[in-house]
Amino acid sequence: MQSLSRIDWIALAVFFGSWVGYAVTVARHPGLSRRSVISAMDEYRRRWMLEMASRENRIMDIQIIGNLMASTSFLANTSIFILAGLVAMMAASELSGRIFAQLPFGLTASPALWETKIGLLLLIFVRAFFTLTWALRQFNYCSIVMGSVPQDGPLAARQHVAEAAAKVANRAARHFNSGLRAYYFGLAALAWIIHPLALILASLVVVRELYRREFRSEVRAALL
Repeated sequence: MQSLSRIDWIALAVFFGSWVGYAVTVARHPGLSRRSVISAMDEYRRRWMLEMASRENRIMDIQIIGNLMASTSFLANTSIFILAGLVAMMAASELSGRIFAQLPFGLTASPALWETKIGLLLLIFVRAFFTLTWALRQFNYCSIVMGSVPQDGPLAARQHVAEAAAKVANRAARHFNSGLRAYYFGLAALAWIIHPLALILASLVVVRELYRREFRSEVRAALL
């Protein structure tokens, strides 16, 4: 870490401040959280489960949860391939650093600095993998809870189990969103390979894009 310059430390502070600050602000600020597209989708998932409890034929519901699991599994598997590539780059850090330095926008970096940059990407995608696999397990749990909703009996009893399924599905969706957010910031971290200032700019652009999609998008307006 001694090879990091002051501008590198500043860039890392902006990067982690943007990522953690955005996630904490959105999660801990009730007024802001309620206005997000994620919160709107929470209510739609709850309505979906309540409707599912009143249906006899639930094939469509199983297909929907299967699609959610497939998209989550795809990103989790992709994280493994990304990590494999990053580990290979870490193993041949000197060679990969020299190759990258030959590109028009590449900067010559010491082996220690290059390994630090690759290490940051490794940490990001390890987090993405664990978050996405936990989301996948929760969608799996949700499918089991959905299967336990009785076909007959009092509607209130069926809706009680459906509410539990909705809560599990909403938690799974939030972890999926967290894993997807890690992908966005992983792309921002790639900019550090070019220059620390590029990392700062990329971090701010990612925060702006996340805010626009979650709070200012046409999809949010349609859902609300």
